[in-house]
Amino acid sequence: DPTVGVASGRDISVGDVEAEGTRGESGYVGYEMWLRSLETRVGGIVGASGCFYAIRRELHETLFPSALSRDFACALIARENGFRSVSVDEAVCFVPRTASLQKEYHRKVRTMARGLDTLWYKRHLLNPFRFGGFAWMLFSHKLTRWLVFLFAPFGVLGVLMFSLRHPDRGAVLLPVLGVFTLLGLIALRWPERRPMPQVVAFCGFLLGAHAAGFQAWHKALKGERNPIWEPTRRSV
Repeated sequence: DPTVGVASGRDISVGDVEAEGTRGESGYVGYEMWLRSLETRVGGIVGASGCFYAIRRELHETLFPSALSRDFACALIARENGFRSVSVDEAVCFVPRTASLQKEYHRKVRTMARGLDTLWYKRHLLNPFRFGGFAWMLFSHKLTRWLVFLFAPFGVLGVLMFSLRHPDRGAVLLPVLGVFTLLGLIALRWPERRPMPQVVAFCGFLLGAHAAGFQAWHKALKGERNPIWEPTRRSV
């Protein structure tokens, strides 16, 4: 297809569900791949899989800061040059999950911080008058999702204020919030390769993802760069 500038594979998250606290990543990756499949049908994806994608040579040779996220930016560069990016469901890549929530936390911080910096660098693509539906997909798929992590602490504050004004409902909400936080913290400190109860793993994955997202925003707003790419150490 002469209109395609980038083709991205379909990731499948794999690992030992009994020994890993990051099993929630499998559901997240599945949702992400489903979303990319839908985007392909209506025009194109807004970011490729870093572990498995192909790009036209002339697009790859475009000058681009090394401290930013190339796999995310490749779809943006393609759109700037009149090409679209697609997800190829038949091109499967099995991606082992990280062995612990601690390692997954650091991976998410690095990935999201680089993604935010990349979006800011290519922020003109958010203009719907110039880029139409692509701008909307970029805003909703990337920026809106990342904003959840930035405002999550205000959500917790809202629960606390609501509980003070409505003690009867707070008597339910606050213990639930407390148990969730406690289980999440336990999961983040859980020894690597030791079987983790599913409910503990679920709380740890959610808490870790939101904490990592908030820290990524902090790094991005401070202007702290990640110029050296570090491969994530994964179990095989």
